[in-house]
Amino acid sequence: MPNIVLFSGSSHQDLSQRVADRLGLDLGKVVTKKFSNQETSVEIGESVRGEDVYIVQSGCGEINDNLMELLIMINACKIASSSRVTAVIPCFPYARQDKKDKSRAPISAKLVANMLSVAGADHIITMDLHASQIQGFFDIPVDNLYAEPAVLQWIKENIMDWRNCVIVSPDAGGAKRVTSIADRLNVEFALIHKERKKANEVDRMVLVGDVTDRVAILVDDMADTCGTVCFAADKLVSAGATKVYAILTHGIFSGPAISRINNAAFEAVVVTNTIPQEEKMKHCPKIQVIDISMILAEAIRRTHNGESVSYLFSHVPL
Repeated sequence: MPNIVLFSGSSHQDLSQRVADRLGLDLGKVVTKKFSNQETSVEIGESVRGEDVYIVQSGCGEINDNLMELLIMINACKIASSSRVTAVIPCFPYARQDKKDKSRAPISAKLVANMLSVAGADHIITMDLHASQIQGFFDIPVDNLYAEPAVLQWIKENIMDWRNCVIVSPDAGGAKRVTSIADRLNVEFALIHKERKKANEVDRMVLVGDVTDRVAILVDDMADTCGTVCFAADKLVSAGATKVYAILTHGIFSGPAISRINNAAFEAVVVTNTIPQEEKMKHCPKIQVIDISMILAEAIRRTHNGESVSYLFSHVPL
């Protein structure tokens, strides 16, 4: 493809390389380092004048450093006369701070959106936003891709008894996502209503729906400390589910998450590689990974060629 340059930030080199291989491109030369006072330094090592630039940087690891690095890379390309800069952010940082749910709370996702726009981004490609209204925080086009087609493919290929399963949402917020998957598999769905006393701590759970003698598949967009999904798994087992799987788009797995998963009643915890999982997989044999690099690569190819991206909402590119 002419006039396209793909750069990788330092947050997820493996995913960037997979996307580049899929597109038949070499990753652009860029050197990112830190000065001794921890300021981020970026050097773009090739000409981007008049080029269509894509920068792959996920919101994971050292989130603030990686976000700053992305902003600097966007700005470096913009002032080097690139024709268009697209930020490819598989896991959008600060996406959970998307509304003012108590007095004096910041809407940090809007702040991140403003920062990306001011840095010079012309277009954003992201995946499974925590709240789809975040697209409205931008005045530039945002393509919010879905992992759902890849999830459906994984369920059909890996769960023998999938026609007799129940898709379960661990909270009311994910009901729409779960009903969509249940409809496309033509199976039933259930919901777990949870009451929180304070953030990251669940007080009690109520299961709405029947999972007796069935395979239960918990579906959510992200799991951080995994308190909710592990609590939900125990609830499903006690309600009579034969097996419990969890399928999560963004496996953040911070704090006690890994030990909780190891102790919980999961057959498998399936995540996508929007966040690097190699280290966590060494400590937790239950974690399995769905590769979504081909979805991002196809979105980049279609965007570059001016084609529709909506095909990707319901199909996995071959």
